[in-house]
Amino acid sequence: MSSSPLNPSALNPSALESSAPPSTLRTGVLRVEGAAEPVAGLLPILHGLPARVAEDAEAADPEMRRGLGYGRPHTLLPYTAQDGYDRSRTTRELPTVVLENEELTATFLPGYGGRLWSLVHRPSGRELLHRNPVLQPANLALRDAWVAGGVEWNLGTTGHWPLTCEPLHAVRVTATDGTPVLRMYEFERLRQLVLQIDAWLPARSPVLYVNVSVHNPTEAEVPVYWWSNIAVPETERTRVVGPADRAFHFDYTADLRQVAFPDHEGADRSYPGRLPRAADYFLDIPDGERRWITALDETGAGLVQASTDRLRGRKLFHWGTGTGGRHWQEWLSGPDSAYLEIQAGLARTQLEHLPMPAGARWSWVEAYGLLQADPQAVHGSWEQARAAIRASLDALVSPEQLAAAAGWAAGLPAPDQVLARGSGWGALEVEAGLLAPTPALPFGSCEREQAPWLALARTGRLPISDPPAAPVRGAHWRELLEAGEPDWHLLYQLGLLRLADGEDDAARAAWKRSIGELPTPWALRALAVLTPDAEESADLMAEAHRLRPDGQELTVELLDALLRAGRPEQALQVIEQFPRTVREHGRIKLAEAKAAHASGDDDRVRRLLAEGIRVDNMREGEDSLDTLWLAVHPGTPVPPAYDFRMSQA
Repeated sequence: MSSSPLNPSALNPSALESSAPPSTLRTGVLRVEGAAEPVAGLLPILHGLPARVAEDAEAADPEMRRGLGYGRPHTLLPYTAQDGYDRSRTTRELPTVVLENEELTATFLPGYGGRLWSLVHRPSGRELLHRNPVLQPANLALRDAWVAGGVEWNLGTTGHWPLTCEPLHAVRVTATDGTPVLRMYEFERLRQLVLQIDAWLPARSPVLYVNVSVHNPTEAEVPVYWWSNIAVPETERTRVVGPADRAFHFDYTADLRQVAFPDHEGADRSYPGRLPRAADYFLDIPDGERRWITALDETGAGLVQASTDRLRGRKLFHWGTGTGGRHWQEWLSGPDSAYLEIQAGLARTQLEHLPMPAGARWSWVEAYGLLQADPQAVHGSWEQARAAIRASLDALVSPEQLAAAAGWAAGLPAPDQVLARGSGWGALEVEAGLLAPTPALPFGSCEREQAPWLALARTGRLPISDPPAAPVRGAHWRELLEAGEPDWHLLYQLGLLRLADGEDDAARAAWKRSIGELPTPWALRALAVLTPDAEESADLMAEAHRLRPDGQELTVELLDALLRAGRPEQALQVIEQFPRTVREHGRIKLAEAKAAHASGDDDRVRRLLAEGIRVDNMREGEDSLDTLWLAVHPGTPVPPAYDFRMSQA
């Protein structure tokens, strides 16, 4: 086998013997205590994302203002919520792909968004990432379900991406020098982008290389967002260091502010394990600095992530040491599993999107490995820490090696083995002539979910199905529906596509026509979501629920609509029609407690709280349980089980 251009010996031929043992790629199984697979629902997500920070935030310069005000999706169509999970865990066996050389073992989960689950430094046996001891979905992603730990890839829009708990396609690629490469890829439907991730471990390389490529195959500019979210262990001695002395600060309670970093408000923010409240710190890295971030322990050792320059942003996120932050970490990872995240993105903050031109391809290389530096310097002054880490990083992986990695990845051949299957949505785009086929990314064939749309592409007619076909997105599909023979199903889907394009009135018109053809819970519910009048919305949702009374998603939405409309007694009447097993569902039990409180029956609320209300999909930042507790137990501390507050020490 010839020497890889990314081996340390490629830049210093005398550094290693020529007979370096090869790296390997193998498939395997991860056994972990976990909940069942999150189940996607039937109801598409008809809302978009609210602005978390005003466009004219004081900290924002003109470039950032453009990014803050640009690209927020009107809806999260075509995706449905992925909230069908609980907290009952059994031993799970998850397919893995493992890359290994003498220095590192990297374990990937193709079935969970291609997540890098574990990265072990083999000589020391040290796990460099927060390797979660459990696999527990929780409500932190755009579609709800998300799991903590490892390195998560995020493409699309602000938040944990729609495919974080979905499978990606995975194939083996063998480079001309024999190095095995794991390629994972998928068609991301919200932005209609093609994502490709190539990961490899050259022989004796101390770092894992990851080449990320994003392609916009459409004829329009697309707003793009990318962040690599890296979970690492946290202790009071863990120090996060990056090449900046200022940061953009966001802490769930205040506007985006530019602050000194690490010293801010009398505390050294580079030691997140000592800070009480959850916060984001987006490092303001000056132009010309290398792009890197690291989290090092008391010995000066830990994970470092570095990249080529396109991956511009770096961020520290920590949960805080308060009751809410500790509860969140136990909720996600079990007891004694404190972690923080160091992250890397295309923009300076996660509150921005960047314009990607039609037909463009963007790529960058990331490197992950164990960095070791003088502990006295690491835990000395900020300048001492940065200087020592820069020197160690340059010795570990130089800018020249990252540049060589980018060129090497560009010359990889077609894959030679299929390792895992993703969705059929990329195949549908190929079949419809919207995506050019390429041997580099074999999308396979359409599956059952895509069959109705494949029929539309071939015949001009969308078959009727109930429940409706899984939604799609894109100008081509809308044109076909606009020209089709209308029936309730076509009109329902047309309304979704119009809504995705930001045309609310046109969407309502399509759904009203759909109901005129045949009243269905799907169009009634869609109208209810878009109706601004709370009373009318509740009436529409009640009619939708009447047509599908066994739909749990509809039940939860109906109860929320009745509470918004100020009709708690009606909400209680609906709840009391259900058997006890249904009423024990966390969201339904919470709605019962809210309705009882709104009706003035606080004794009932206290009884329900005493019995226990466990909302398996409690939303990040949601304060419903602690607010309810304080409303009926004024002056009494919120029990840890009900405290999910992220803004309180």
